[in-house]
This record gives sequence, structure tokens and C-alpha cells, in this order.
Amino acid sequence: MANTRQHQVHEQKLEQLVKSMPFYIVEYVDNKMDIRSPSTLLNYVLDYKLFLEWLIAEGIAEQKHIKDIPLSVLEKLKLIEAQSFIKFLERRNIPINKKETKKAERVSVNRKISALRSLFKYLTTQTENEDGEPYFYRNVMLKIEVNKVKETLGARASRISTKIFHNDEDARFLEFVKHKYEKELPENSRKLIYFKRDKERDFAILSLFLGSGIRVNELSNLRLRDLDFEEKQIHVLRKGGKKDVVAVSPPSMQDIKDYLAVRTERYRGSNDDTAYVFLTRVNDGATPLSNRAIEALVKKYTKAFKSNKSMSPHKLRHTYGTNLMEQSGDIHLLMTQLGHTSTTTAALYTNPEQEKAKKAAKKLGEKRSNYREKV
Repeated sequence: MANTRQHQVHEQKLEQLVKSMPFYIVEYVDNKMDIRSPSTLLNYVLDYKLFLEWLIAEGIAEQKHIKDIPLSVLEKLKLIEAQSFIKFLERRNIPINKKETKKAERVSVNRKISALRSLFKYLTTQTENEDGEPYFYRNVMLKIEVNKVKETLGARASRISTKIFHNDEDARFLEFVKHKYEKELPENSRKLIYFKRDKERDFAILSLFLGSGIRVNELSNLRLRDLDFEEKQIHVLRKGGKKDVVAVSPPSMQDIKDYLAVRTERYRGSNDDTAYVFLTRVNDGATPLSNRAIEALVKKYTKAFKSNKSMSPHKLRHTYGTNLMEQSGDIHLLMTQLGHTSTTTAALYTNPEQEKAKKAAKKLGEKRSNYREKV
């Protein structure tokens, strides 16, 4: 698996979390460590924690601590109880902030079902007790269906289209950050002070997203050795630990250069080849920007530009993908640039059938208008 900084952090969190888990979940994690990423396993174990806590809260498990819940509770779990847990997932209120809550999205519920299915499959087919038999045979999770969100490719493409920059909006957004955002901040405020300190860095990040289409994790893990200014490209680590080379627009490479010119002075960062590109100040030293920090700064600037309608790094990636497809019309180039392995995923950035439907609807409307004029 890819040994990215995020994976290292998740490995540490996973190591701490499994200490509070029953032995069979500890065994499950150890068994899957080489085939699933630390990020995936961390999310799975968090799901198991929620499930085990629910078992205690509902009185299905009599133990006080989740670590003490025996295998027999999972073996004897009734279908109606498993279904009740799914209803709990669907109906619970998830805090957004101190005042607001929301219901879980279908994809989130499905992920938790998949996590439990994986655990129960392991316990009933891939384990072995002293008699050479699985820990138990009865797998109630096989009776729980995953109700996938049904959405056509056209609907997904249309939904994405409403949440990205169009035409020259991306260029106007960058100009806004460079020349206008500062004027909207109160004089002598901490926001203004921090913006002036981080302006070149933040602008380079936004420009790189819109000039390359890379993922947030790929950006946060960039090191100085990964920058190739002569060829105007960067070396990235894709999902699954695959090394790749990504072309970057010349203006975006120049924006990175402008940031590097102030990087050492502003953040006291090392110029060693292995040093991370994008840094933040912590006390008197430098530390790499986290994914969460990058997501927060993208949200901050896009919210200011779009009048309280923020965007994520992934939407900037979608913007780049859409622009590249419009410029080249080459879906294989798009797949290469974005690191996609499926033409179905890449097809989200181009939807000729939808455009044909719009043109046909327009012609039908013109036909109706012409008829009225004749009458």
C-alpha cells in the first residue's frame, strides 16, 4: 500500500483504536492490513465501534465495554436486530455544527453495511478455531441488502455540472483571490495578516488544482523532488500506490515557483529534495499542510467568490476535467491525466447524449413557435 503521510497518520490512529476492540476485530485488521489501505481499515473499525456501542446501548450485548463483547453475540444476532441497526444508521441525526444536524447519506449507510459484511464473512469463512472450523457459521449480514443509489450517468454528469466552474469562471476565481479577496478583509485583522503571509502558497494550491486536476491527497504529498519545471509536470502517487506523471499548465507551474520563492522565509521549510512542498507554520517550525487544511482553504476562497456557496478540492478537479475534455475531446487523455482506470468514470466529464437532447428540445421549441407565427 502507498506509504503517504495520510496513510501514516491513519495507521497510527488505527493502531490506537484497535486496542479497544475485541480480539476478533484485532485479528480481522491484521488479516486485511496487506490488502486494504490504512484509511479504509480505520473507517471500517470506526464503523465496528459504532455497531458494538449500539449493541450495548440496545441491551443486545450485556457487557459494559465493547472489547468484552464475545463472538456469540454476533453469531446469535437476529435479523430483526441487524435491520434495526440499519434503521438506526438511516434515522440518526449527525451533527454538522453546534446548531445543525443532518441524516446520513445512502452511500454512508451502504459503506457501513459493506464493512459489517466484510467482518462477518471473515469470521464465518476465513477464520479457524482449535477444531479447524470457522469461529461460527451463521452470517446474518448476508440477509441485509445494500440499496445502492440509482442514478444514470447523465444524471450524475448533470449533478456534477451544477457544482463546478464554467466557461472562464475558474480564471475569474483565481483573479479574485489574487487581486480582490484581500480588499474584503477588515483592516489590521488577523485574517488579513494570515492571508498576506499565505497568499502565494494558497494561490499556488488553488492554481495547481485547476491546472492539473490532481486529488487533494496527491497535492498534500507532493515533495520538492516531484516538481519538474523544465517539463512542466509533477510526479504523484495515485490511489493504490501507483506512481504517475501529470502535466501541469505553465501558469500553474509559475505560481508554484512564486510560492517557492517565499517558502523558506515564510515557513522556515527545508529545501531538501524529500521535503514537502506545501507547508504551514507551527510555532517556530514548519509542518506539511494536511488534507483537511487544504480542503478548508479551498472552501474559504470559493465561498468568498461564490457568495457563500463553497466548493471542495474535488470540484476543482471536476472543473479541470471538464475543461480538458472540452479542449481535447480525448477521453483517453482525460483518463491518463486524472488517473482514472474506468471509461465510465471519465465519461462523467462529457455527456454528448445530454447535449443532443438539449439541441433536440430547442428545435422542437422552435417548431412550436414557428407554428404559432403561421397561425
